[in-house]
Amino acid sequence: MTLIRRPRRLRVSAPMRRLVREVRPQRAQLVLPLFVREGLEEAREIPSLPGVKQYPLSHIGSVVADAADAGLGGVMLFAIPATRDPEGTAACDADGILNAAIREAVAAAGERLVVMADLCLDEFTDHGHCGVLAADGSVDNDATLAVYARMAVAQARAGAHVLGLSGMMDGQVAVVRDALDADGFTDVSLLAYAAKFASAFYGPFRDAVESTLEGDRRTYQMDPANRREGSVEAALDEAEGADFVMVKPALPYLDVLADVAAQSSVPVAAYHVSGEYAQIEAAAARGWIDRRAAHTEALTSIVRAGADIVVTYAAHELAAWLEEDA
Repeated sequence: MTLIRRPRRLRVSAPMRRLVREVRPQRAQLVLPLFVREGLEEAREIPSLPGVKQYPLSHIGSVVADAADAGLGGVMLFAIPATRDPEGTAACDADGILNAAIREAVAAAGERLVVMADLCLDEFTDHGHCGVLAADGSVDNDATLAVYARMAVAQARAGAHVLGLSGMMDGQVAVVRDALDADGFTDVSLLAYAAKFASAFYGPFRDAVESTLEGDRRTYQMDPANRREGSVEAALDEAEGADFVMVKPALPYLDVLADVAAQSSVPVAAYHVSGEYAQIEAAAARGWIDRRAAHTEALTSIVRAGADIVVTYAAHELAAWLEEDA
């Protein structure tokens, strides 16, 4: 046969495949989520997230230093307080567990990586919702924004470089930006969880933060059936002053991620969430899939869809694998 084009020519060897590869994830794109729990003395395994731990405050500095040594781009801090109340009071406490962890992380990071902090109330409220509740039990959007503003300033004072606005309240970016600027924190960046879906893939994360949620978050997180709405949400957040926008989860929403990346003028992040990670870990533990290949393929597909930044529990190992394959 005479074939003018034989695409297989570009697949004949590992060096050839490496030469023509279109997508090349980098260690500096990776952000590692970290869980710090008040009252712990030693790190504690999270059974539904193999390899992931809750850390005591005293360990955060060394964990962040290890992340910097691995070449990661950043860490994202989540905290579990000892006590919770309906308003999530501990979230705004300058000496609370999250703000104390931010200070430890920033000191350990130096100029080597970016310290991000989760800005949401779900870990701090006794009802487990991402905001304060109205008398009828619904999440009060505007009352929640007032708390987010105070929480943002507290995190900025603790030294956070980036605040991860994950609550999906309407107007949260604008309110937080105004609060930060009014307090002189014009250099603190905002990562808006712009398209955060009401997903079944958050289960292990809720174990990790010991969630007390009853019911669901469908009145503020997005319907998984909606694609165009993701672009609308991202555009609104960008117009309000978001410095980055996020799509979460990642793999089930690669179409939304591609849409957002195509329209965005700011960097786009994606969160390879706990349930996605746990699926790979569980299947690999049973010998059903190749763990390294599966995690690497997942990362590549997320970057291929348009993510500039990937938040992933596999960040450490992915960084090592990427370095080996460079």
